[in-house]
Amino acid sequence: MLAKISSGKSVFGVLAYNKIKVEDNQADVLYSQKMFNSPDGKFSIHDCMDSFYPYLAMNNRTEKIVFHASLNPDPKDKLSDEQLSEIAQSYMEKLGYGNQPYIVFKHSDIDRTHAHLVSLRVDEAGRKISDSYEVARSMKICKELEQEFNLVPLKKGQRENDTPTKKIDYKTGDIKHQMGNIAKSVMSHFYFQSFGEYRTLLEQFNVTVEEVKGEYKGKPYQGLIYSVIDDKGDKIGVPVKSSKFGKSVGYDAMQKYFEHSKSAIEKNRVRENLRPVIAKAMKEANNVDDFKLLLKEKNIGVIFRQNEQGRIYGVTFIDYRNQVILNGSRLGKEFSANQFQNLFKDSLVKEERPEQQASHKLQPEKSSSPSLNMSGATDAASSLFGIFDIEPQGENYEDIAFAKEKEYEEKQRQRKAKKRKPGRQI
Repeated sequence: MLAKISSGKSVFGVLAYNKIKVEDNQADVLYSQKMFNSPDGKFSIHDCMDSFYPYLAMNNRTEKIVFHASLNPDPKDKLSDEQLSEIAQSYMEKLGYGNQPYIVFKHSDIDRTHAHLVSLRVDEAGRKISDSYEVARSMKICKELEQEFNLVPLKKGQRENDTPTKKIDYKTGDIKHQMGNIAKSVMSHFYFQSFGEYRTLLEQFNVTVEEVKGEYKGKPYQGLIYSVIDDKGDKIGVPVKSSKFGKSVGYDAMQKYFEHSKSAIEKNRVRENLRPVIAKAMKEANNVDDFKLLLKEKNIGVIFRQNEQGRIYGVTFIDYRNQVILNGSRLGKEFSANQFQNLFKDSLVKEERPEQQASHKLQPEKSSSPSLNMSGATDAASSLFGIFDIEPQGENYEDIAFAKEKEYEEKQRQRKAKKRKPGRQI
């Protein structure tokens, strides 16, 4: 069983999310403790907020007060509502939330039944529930529950990362979680040395990312904004700041990962091993499709980027076996875009949808291949279906949203500073 824990500021937000699932018949209230029950027996956000209010009123320090966890048994575990409820109660008790008000939802919005648990991180006196070594404790608890309830044990490595097996699916819901999970998985499973290479990987899962840089009140800021895109490259929904997913997929973490990837690629001699394989395919291929097929047999994907006239101006290779992405220029001049333009100019097909002007330095690069079926590749390769066209990112509304968020955080900081002034009652 896999448990995922998150924290948040908005109690109403997490309750509203579950209410939508309940109203769409994709979730049910399985169990609740120290919570008011509605006379009609239906789930009510108002009653939940009333139940949480005494705890919220006593809190004056904990900013991210929401405790939200999901318990994900193996699909092979056929559990009754009573069993899933017992597992949830035991999990909360062992983690230190046994005396807290909380509610358990059973979700059936994806192909496996799982539970969502919502509670507060402060007790009735306003003291924060200890979250020290929370992830490690949660993993240990899951192992204990697997034995107690005879559950299918989680395989080694799954606890640290729930690797996505397909592109993001807007219809299944929980988009923010899907997007965060994909970003974390790509960051931890693949090696890349530039922002462009990172973005190219994400786009294979229908997720894109943009850098946000600027100055606010005289102070520079840098960050990342993640968005969902469809198979045409158009954005869907609302962009999400990297901070919503944690520091592991933020701007600073990405910069550090560039250096880590560089060292790993050099140590494993990835470039040296790729060059002869690609060179051989270039000699044997009669056209672009042959070239892609030959590389596919070696678990290597290729992405060509073309301009409005169909000319190749960029090429990127994805080595699925070693989980590395490299722009052709990193392999040498003989693998540059010009070389492939000269080699395949007679077999290139111009894209029907014209590419807009690349005036913005953060504009995603355009793929000439509408699909890449890696059926013979490794597990990581088989999860990366669909290399598609990406259009420019449009207006700089992310910068505006980022600035507003900073302004809100500054106001919150000032309010807290006033409360801490000597002689003021808190």
